[in-house]
Amino acid sequence: MEAPVNNSLQQFKNLVGTKFQLYNSLFTSLPFHRVEKTGVFLSLFLLHCEEGYAKGNSPQEIMDSFFKQYTTYTEEKQRTDLLFRFVQYAERQVVLFDALEDAAFRNIRDLQGAGTLRHLQSEVIQEQAQEQLKEKLKDFSVRLVLTAHPTQFYPGEVLGIINDLSKALIDENTSQVNMYLQQLGKTPFFKKEKPTPYDEAISLVWFLENIFYQSAGRILSSIRAQFPGAISSDNSLIRMGFWPGGDRDGNPFVNAPTTLEVAAALRSSVMKCYFREVRNLRRRLTFKGVENVVAALEQKLSRNLFVPGHKADISRKEILATLSDIRSTILADHNGLFVHLVDNLISKVEVFGLFFASLDIRQDSSVHEAVLEAVAAQAKALPDNYTSLPDEEKIAALLNVSGAIDPMTLENSLHQDTLQTIAGIKQIQAANGEEGCNRYIISHSTSVLNVMEVYGLFLLSGWKKEDMTVDIVPLFETIDDLRHAGQVMKLLYENKDYREHLRRRQCKQTIMLGFSDGTKDGGYLMANWSIYKAKEELTKISKEYGISVVFFDGRGGPPARGGGKTHQFYASMGRNIANQEIQQTIQGQTISSNFGTVDAAQFNMEQLIHAGISNELFSSRDVTLTKSEEDLLQLLADEGYKSYNKLKTHPHFLAYLDHASPLRYYAEANIGSRPSKRNASAKLNLNDLRAVPYVGAWSQLKQNVPGYYGVGSALEQLDKQGKWEEVTALYKHSLFFRTLLDNCEMAMKKSYFPLTAYLAKHPQYGEVWQMIYAEFELTRKYLLQLTNETELMGGSPIDLLSIQMRERVVLPLLTTQQYALTRIRELDSHPDNGHGRETYEKLIMRCSFGIINAGRNSA
Repeated sequence: MEAPVNNSLQQFKNLVGTKFQLYNSLFTSLPFHRVEKTGVFLSLFLLHCEEGYAKGNSPQEIMDSFFKQYTTYTEEKQRTDLLFRFVQYAERQVVLFDALEDAAFRNIRDLQGAGTLRHLQSEVIQEQAQEQLKEKLKDFSVRLVLTAHPTQFYPGEVLGIINDLSKALIDENTSQVNMYLQQLGKTPFFKKEKPTPYDEAISLVWFLENIFYQSAGRILSSIRAQFPGAISSDNSLIRMGFWPGGDRDGNPFVNAPTTLEVAAALRSSVMKCYFREVRNLRRRLTFKGVENVVAALEQKLSRNLFVPGHKADISRKEILATLSDIRSTILADHNGLFVHLVDNLISKVEVFGLFFASLDIRQDSSVHEAVLEAVAAQAKALPDNYTSLPDEEKIAALLNVSGAIDPMTLENSLHQDTLQTIAGIKQIQAANGEEGCNRYIISHSTSVLNVMEVYGLFLLSGWKKEDMTVDIVPLFETIDDLRHAGQVMKLLYENKDYREHLRRRQCKQTIMLGFSDGTKDGGYLMANWSIYKAKEELTKISKEYGISVVFFDGRGGPPARGGGKTHQFYASMGRNIANQEIQQTIQGQTISSNFGTVDAAQFNMEQLIHAGISNELFSSRDVTLTKSEEDLLQLLADEGYKSYNKLKTHPHFLAYLDHASPLRYYAEANIGSRPSKRNASAKLNLNDLRAVPYVGAWSQLKQNVPGYYGVGSALEQLDKQGKWEEVTALYKHSLFFRTLLDNCEMAMKKSYFPLTAYLAKHPQYGEVWQMIYAEFELTRKYLLQLTNETELMGGSPIDLLSIQMRERVVLPLLTTQQYALTRIRELDSHPDNGHGRETYEKLIMRCSFGIINAGRNSA
């Protein structure tokens, strides 16, 4: 393995590292004000930062000495103007680096190596497992759900430029690269107004049209070519999900009309893709008996798309039947010429239907409770004393609902909208097909009642029990919720009406598990361990009740939110964890960094498909971990939790984060439609603070606490207990544990403590900084001991080099952001002193964009 890794590393250095230096020189011609000086100054500033931090200087000291040594600027406005130009320059350096990495993807990743479909084919042939594969593919699928969570700061126009720039770089077309770089110089990188939920949806539809439509088609064509007859037309191996416009948890801007509008946009978008492909097919399928059929299909798609007021009269079934007829004619009369093009389109229609991606609805359980209390008080469809009834009697009352109520009889607009949304699901299913919208997710699920409240709301919205073509999905998030999840589902399975509902839904129950809030609540080790234990228990209980359970993982970008090398987690699971489907959210930057090009999307989707299939076909693991390994991990999780909890309950913990990081500016950054806190009126507390700003703030502070805190303390405790050999053996034999720590290393490699070392002796916050730094160093020491590496991430040299180069690009931004925060604190204590705080607040937010974009999975 050493030679291919070295070769790929050299390719990375040549295609990304060297070219970055080369094309970076083109920035001197970018249309910035006084750009010739900006480029020179920024290079000097980077070196000055590195030297300053090496000497133990603070961002303020580095900034002051830089202006004194290299400029004649004495006025604050002159200085801040230059800093804004630095930000502009660095933002575009990040884009160039992104585009170079995208362009080099085929050369630095082995597209036919481990974890790919080509690799799967050789494994299946070697093990003679063709029949087992066919059996597995009857019901296995990978569902990627694109979410509205705002961790992507590039507007759509910039994403388009990155895409075009990557293509020009692949072709080595220097003049085109130069033009695109100039276009970047003229294109705004941030929005002055918050996007609406519909805006968020349309920006993600770009990825469905340009990336997933192509890559899914490629994958299915490849599998059908390698394993003829293996994929059943009854099961979609790849499924796409969609949250923008459907996820209203804590987002008051998502309402029933928005949901219908987004569903219509998804339908229109996929039909445009089919229309374009059918039009291209006409150029090839010019044969007798085929040409007229293709032309008729094109015309029908055109009428449904472009004729105003045209009543929709086309269905997925009709498109597939037409394509099947065309296919048969080509095979019978035209020697199968171009049949592969028809097969490719058939695969896409089977996957995307007329819905493109399934629109999930999500709302918090507290909202459902409030709606039902209002129904009892204002609409009289529930007993007057409903609110005071015990849970069992509330459930009985909900099951006895006799019909729909008019939402307008309720006084509160949110309550009205909740019922209108549930009724609107019927409209979406009628237009887009059942898969267009058939899941309702309940945040903060803690009881059977939370699930049955939604069941009752469906009855109150006009749905009949026997026709309820929707899956109700509880979401368990906190450590306590995860511990009690098994008991909740056991009681739910014992409810006669709900069991009957599951029987009508093919005895399948989807359960969502939240990584983000779990980490915020219990720390890195405990969150991951609690989710593993919950999955193990839920698999066992569901099996006992004859229910096929599907786990839907709510993962973010960074390890702290369940991100990182996720396919390895799925590959590590034994048969004690249900593996019928792999479902996970893909959020923000992860969409553009892991699925930003067709090649990258295909590669990463293949990794997930391979993980789920090979796990079943070739793994000899009946269980993921042995009893002694589980006991060891439980000890590690407990010790990690103790350590994290000590930090979390420190009286200055959250105040420190608010003081030292740009946390308070997330809400003002206009990157997403959703507020940064669940309870807008409340003061800052951990429960209300959303995981995206919480993890993102630690990331910009370059301390990444949620991604490793407690790991070092846990390893130290087991070392002291004489269990180090057991820990080493666990690391060697358990892919689950190894992946957990690999991801932890990634979070740590993106940390940089010299940036905030000036806080080490702060009278109020020094103790918190010292605690975090000590835990970082302790974790680093034990991880290096465990991995036998001399550097964190030493086993992943390409990823390591990428992070190192990106971190250098953003060091001036980090320094500028900390300087601006310091200046605001000074202005707060002396309001009459110097330049206005608005300038520094704007500088902080502008730095945030570049820092987070460079991190690729930082929030």
